[in-house]
Amino acid sequence: MKKLNIAIIGQGRSGRDIHGKFFRSESNTKYNVIAVVDAIEERRIRAKEEWKCDVYADYRELFGRTDIDLVVNSSFSHMHADITIDLLKHGFNVVCEKPFAKNYEECARIVDAAEKSGKMLNVFQQSRFAPYYTKLLEIIDSGVLGRPIQYSISFSGFGRRWDWQTYQGYNGGEVRNTGPHPLDQAINILGFDSDISVFSKLDMVNTFGDAEDYAKIILTAPGKPLVDVELSKCNAYNSYIYLVHCQYGTLKAGMNAIDYKYYNPKTAPEQKLILEPLFTEERTPAYCSEQLEWTEEHIDLAGTSFDTAVEKYYDMIYDNLVNGKEMEVTPYQVLKQFKVIDLIRSQNPLEVKVAE
Repeated sequence: MKKLNIAIIGQGRSGRDIHGKFFRSESNTKYNVIAVVDAIEERRIRAKEEWKCDVYADYRELFGRTDIDLVVNSSFSHMHADITIDLLKHGFNVVCEKPFAKNYEECARIVDAAEKSGKMLNVFQQSRFAPYYTKLLEIIDSGVLGRPIQYSISFSGFGRRWDWQTYQGYNGGEVRNTGPHPLDQAINILGFDSDISVFSKLDMVNTFGDAEDYAKIILTAPGKPLVDVELSKCNAYNSYIYLVHCQYGTLKAGMNAIDYKYYNPKTAPEQKLILEPLFTEERTPAYCSEQLEWTEEHIDLAGTSFDTAVEKYYDMIYDNLVNGKEMEVTPYQVLKQFKVIDLIRSQNPLEVKVAE
């Protein structure tokens, strides 16, 4: 099997501990890391020891190399756009970490650069392949739960943050950092061609920066269910990633398991509208209720967003570069995501803090 040569820009939590972790794993049979870029000398030394590869302090030192098949851009979020455009102009295929850009306009500039260069461009939206997400879509599509009415998505927990991802000047905040995962999933559910309506509320609660650590985002489209996305650092009791309200039952999904319960409308008691008061057998007032026969299912999931999903994502990239296969995740879909993000930002203008 042909292996592709990789260069990774950045050896932080994403470049080393997500992308790098996959490339170091036994699951990786398609890629070789031959170069790593990081401005911090300590990280370069460690990368050279771990990868036995070339290391550079500046990504521009990659220019002129013809043995690199793909560059993974895991630089600081506010650097993603300029570095990605520069790489494309110099003839590299690029996978860019999220957030892809600061806003729709910047996102469009990157996509335009890719079109002009003729090189492959993609955004690391690996959560599209998360086992909990693909399995819940499979269950919903089976029809056993009936029509989905509401998807509640919660990427929440409790915590205080004071790092660079809390700073607007570095494209920080929950919407741009955590948000691309549930927003990509949500827009995929509604349809990337749908006319999506957005209501949102942002707040700064336990952050030491100037960007939001709480976001409530309500999305819907004509003929589609409502999608309620919550990104909160104020929820110490979060018990699910997905809670799906459906016509015949409900589904709850976590990272490691899915539970769902439903009734069969074909075997349920037949009912019709009654306008007269309801009585019990004793002729006392009765509440309108019935006993439905529930079926309950439990599914344990293998893999997470940080292993199985990453492997499937890079299988997609490999199949595109080697076999010319069309990709399920595209930059044009991320353009739609940034239309939503720009609406959220416009609905919730936040004061910008100047870093000391």
